Amino acid sequence: MSADVPQRADRRHALRHAQRLAGAALLWATVGAPAREATAQGRGDSPGVEVRTLNLRREDGAVLLDFDLLVHLPATVEDALSRGVPLYFHAQAALFRPRWYWRDARVARVERQWRLSYQPLTGVYRVTLGSISQTHSRLEDALVAVSRLGRWALAEAGQAEAGERHYAEFAWRLDTTQLPRPMQFGLGAGSEWSLGVERTLRLDP
Repeated sequence: MSADVPQRADRRHALRHAQRLAGAALLWATVGAPAREATAQGRGDSPGVEVRTLNLRREDGAVLLDFDLLVHLPATVEDALSRGVPLYFHAQAALFRPRWYWRDARVARVERQWRLSYQPLTGVYRVTLGSISQTHSRLEDALVAVSRLGRWALAEAGQAEAGERHYAEFAWRLDTTQLPRPMQFGLGAGSEWSLGVERTLRLDP
């Protein structure tokens, strides 16, 4: 009977060692995994959005922005659109001038919002920007209308002096805050509704 005592002690030691290893693995999974996720999301791009053109330039003293995005709606989002839920897409850009002695100065800020809806009776998609509306027979064409813009005036002549350093922060996203209230529950950062892209662009002096 006394010979079994060391064996039981060895088994208890092995069990405690295995428990410590399992605890360490659990801690790594719960702490390390979010860190990797934050790194991946820090770029601001979602899988459904591809940047084809994004250009910041000066022209006649003004600062212009051109962007062209390729957008693929996830099946869940496209299904909601086909069932009559309108989608809102929001683009914004801000121009900054760096300052070493204080926070960077914001020179200008612009934004636009598009509304995309589907009309089952006519089978067309309607894109509305302010008081202007367009209809499209294909979803692909409607998505181009909400994700492409050329010669967007970010700053007027005289706002960004030539020879000074400036940079712009650009963001485009599907605005889930405009969805019906019941649909907003559970739409976290990792959901299929997280469509968007963010970029920081330098402006040549």
